[in-house]
Amino acid sequence: MSNYDEDHIDDMDADYDMDDDMGEEHHGRRFRDSDSEDEEFILSIPDTSSADARKGKDIQGIPWERLAITRDKYRQTRLEQYKNYENIPNSGEAAAKECKPIEKGGMYYEFRQNTRSVKSTILHFQLRNLVWATSKHDVYLMSHFSVLHWSALSNVNTELMNVQGHVAPREKHPGSLLEGFYETQVSTLAVKDNLLVAGGFQGELICKHLDQEGVSFCCRTTYDDNAITNAVEIFDTTSGAVHFMASNNDCGVRDYDMDRFQLCKHFQFEWPVNHTSLSPDRKLVVIVGDDPNGLLIDANSGKTLHSMKGHYDYSFASAWSPDGRIFATGNQDKTCRIWDVRNLSKSLHVLRGNLGAIRSICFTSDGQFMSMAEPADFVHVFDVGSDYNKRQELDFFGEISGMSFSPDTDMLFVGVWDRTYGSLLQFGRLYNHSYLDSLF
Repeated sequence: MSNYDEDHIDDMDADYDMDDDMGEEHHGRRFRDSDSEDEEFILSIPDTSSADARKGKDIQGIPWERLAITRDKYRQTRLEQYKNYENIPNSGEAAAKECKPIEKGGMYYEFRQNTRSVKSTILHFQLRNLVWATSKHDVYLMSHFSVLHWSALSNVNTELMNVQGHVAPREKHPGSLLEGFYETQVSTLAVKDNLLVAGGFQGELICKHLDQEGVSFCCRTTYDDNAITNAVEIFDTTSGAVHFMASNNDCGVRDYDMDRFQLCKHFQFEWPVNHTSLSPDRKLVVIVGDDPNGLLIDANSGKTLHSMKGHYDYSFASAWSPDGRIFATGNQDKTCRIWDVRNLSKSLHVLRGNLGAIRSICFTSDGQFMSMAEPADFVHVFDVGSDYNKRQELDFFGEISGMSFSPDTDMLFVGVWDRTYGSLLQFGRLYNHSYLDSLF
């Protein structure tokens, strides 16, 4: 991924809205009128419920009736003017020629709630894995220097950890930096099974058990200048131990045992690793990074089993289907490719976004749906059962900090970062209960 460069990221204390550039990705013309610049206006915008949306209210509370531009016109302007960030010039144009036509208009998740008190912020313009749902009621995210828990039941935000000051472990483990860290700039986050792991720009890893006070473990993966932690994945091994895998810009992938807080494996590659995904059977790992080709490696030995060729730029997202046979990779060439592990000579499908890079991918736990998020404005939900031929398009405005299905598949949460309209969007799954018709 791109180096930590002030030209490519927002200052964390700076005002930011949809009109600002994040890195080199252009967000189009203004859509707020002068009145809406006022802090009083920002605070007065209420949350939006599903009932409000059914009455015609914009799901983000944007008062289009007060503006000099309609929503449709502004959408068209964004599509025309948004500049996708590319490491390899014209990669999007090259990839577009291979994309399959997809039927739009699917309806799998309906809008439920827009919560404006939840501000899910972004630090690096290429890394968008900062929203995690551990149930349909519990969401974890970054808001500036705060790691927050938001409860959909109580509608309450709780700060779990503030990394602006001094963060130090309360336990003693070999390899843990007992002096801790100061002013950690969190680049990525993962939450699962009562464990939270935050990765930082200087290779920091901070581990916290959600049911315990304080921080359990702190370490620095590397002291290289290009040390940023790009992604973290928490998983259970086949023996039941809790591990996590960290992907770093120093070309390394590291596997940590969280029962003993020890580094178990360290694999090195020829280019910075932006994201990894472990297969459901824990035998294979998909590796993507600063190279158009992805890798499938043996999870135990780190040996490369296959190189996936097809993308035209660098990749930042990957995910396995629960069936352990299909996986997906997301790229700055604006595409998501679907692969079958039984035949990796060519991808099964090439799915394209609207504005920019595919920076996040998730499958539902039942494997029925796959979602992919662009840098801004669009999340696409594909019907896997239709062989990815049908999709729902979630359309809003703002940078996407992350997205997450709840483990039971009932909810899809999307973090939106914008100074005025930043929020947490909540969508609920629609179920087909046609079998009930026979009862009446």
